[in-house]
Amino acid sequence: MTVQELNRRYIPAGQLDAESRGAFLAKTYLTLFGAIVAFTVLETVLFVSGLGYELAARLISVNWLLVLGIFMVLSWMARRVAAGQSLAGQYAGLGLYILAYSVIFTPMLAVASLSSPSVLMSAAVVTLVGFAALTAIVFVTRKDFSALRGFLAFGGILALILIVLSVFTGIELGPIFSVGMIALAGASILHDTSRILNDYPADRYVSAALELFASVALLFWYVLRLFMRR
Repeated sequence: MTVQELNRRYIPAGQLDAESRGAFLAKTYLTLFGAIVAFTVLETVLFVSGLGYELAARLISVNWLLVLGIFMVLSWMARRVAAGQSLAGQYAGLGLYILAYSVIFTPMLAVASLSSPSVLMSAAVVTLVGFAALTAIVFVTRKDFSALRGFLAFGGILALILIVLSVFTGIELGPIFSVGMIALAGASILHDTSRILNDYPADRYVSAALELFASVALLFWYVLRLFMRR
């Protein structure tokens, strides 16, 4: 590898030439597509085998704050590993992230598959269309959405507080909460896509795909939650 090629790996995507930027973006979105397919296949295997329902029953019987706590630790570990320079490490972090999401999704997917299976496809379609539209906004306008970082931090903390209060008090977080979280997920997609276009180094496409996968999963979770209440 030449010095020029080595330096290009650490240059933010926004400063790369058109060909290199295009290659970086292609790798990022192909990796994201692979992550979504892997998540879908894993969930399908779990539920076809019956393990998904058993896992869902176990998670429902456990304190949900404990489940969320373990999930947050695993997510933090996955992000740390995926942010490294090693490509194998980045893929390992993404794999851990997909596994963690596959587990935490089982209770909601179990309920949806038993009560209203058609809702799953509707929620998936709305999620993908929403993601595509938000991505197009960033690519077409080239606007910098980094200013959303403060909103995302505040919204994330507020959502966590409301979830904790809901667990302790038994107060149900209704459709308004789901709509708010959908808005938060949408803002996250705008922010992450903007960062990927402008700030991510060329060798961090797996880490970039992980960030997008997390935002897509969050959007799908609350779109599905909202549809299940109809």
